[in-house]
Amino acid sequence: MAAPSRPLLTDAGKPATFQVEALNERGEMVPTAVAGEHPLTLYLDKREIVTLMTLGHAPEALAIGYLRNQRLVGSIEEIAAVQVDWETDSAAVTTRRRSRGGAKGLAARMSKRTVTSGCGQGTMFGDVMEEIGKVRLRDDVTLSDAELFALVEKVRKYETIYKQAGAVHGCALAAKSPEGAEILMFVEDVGRHNAVDAIAGFMWLEGIDGSDKIFYTTGRLTSEMVIKCAQMNIPFLVSRSGLTHMGHEIASRVGITLLGRASGKHYLLFTGKHRLLRTTPQPTALA
Repeated sequence: MAAPSRPLLTDAGKPATFQVEALNERGEMVPTAVAGEHPLTLYLDKREIVTLMTLGHAPEALAIGYLRNQRLVGSIEEIAAVQVDWETDSAAVTTRRRSRGGAKGLAARMSKRTVTSGCGQGTMFGDVMEEIGKVRLRDDVTLSDAELFALVEKVRKYETIYKQAGAVHGCALAAKSPEGAEILMFVEDVGRHNAVDAIAGFMWLEGIDGSDKIFYTTGRLTSEMVIKCAQMNIPFLVSRSGLTHMGHEIASRVGITLLGRASGKHYLLFTGKHRLLRTTPQPTALA
């Protein structure tokens, strides 16, 4: 897919980790890497939308992806500029035209909020829960268990900030490849929803179609994570963690292939079983 017209962007990413001193169990002071965490208040056409706690590594993509997943902006072409200013801890997004019915439409969408269990965020705006019923995912794409295992192993090698400092979640967008899976982008942040929103923003900026892609998250599979994946038209959602009941219900409704507890060569397949192909020989049960 051709890349769309890009908005004017700042390049205001912050360092991912900082060094502090800590006392270990032997009474020694040791330099220790800790994850960054910064408040970033998002403004849309001068209207305050939300304050996100973020690593600050990709703030422009985070702002775009948040607006995309909350359906506050309809397309990347509507965005004229994203300007991040850490002196004021703000991200100002300006549009070429007022989205979804102008200021009145924006106010109406913001008036309806659902408090979520997400870390790093906490609300979903407008009729996102209702719009999920309109999503149609491809059924002509498959993923083999061997490709899944390859993806899980590759993601483990990407978790650089987590290995240095902990305290972050990671999300990856992947595509099938001759080597099993190719990671197209990997984002870590203090909240898993920040990470998925940043990937959504990058996908818009680069014109990447999600309809045959695989999404991986280190976080639990809540209803909001499933919804965001479906909004990006991604048919495969994988996590090394578990899921919630509502996450399972929504995944069943939209037909996502949902895999949890994915670690090493283990996984639990919850929904969308028709897309996963078992190609790896199963161990023989002991008598």
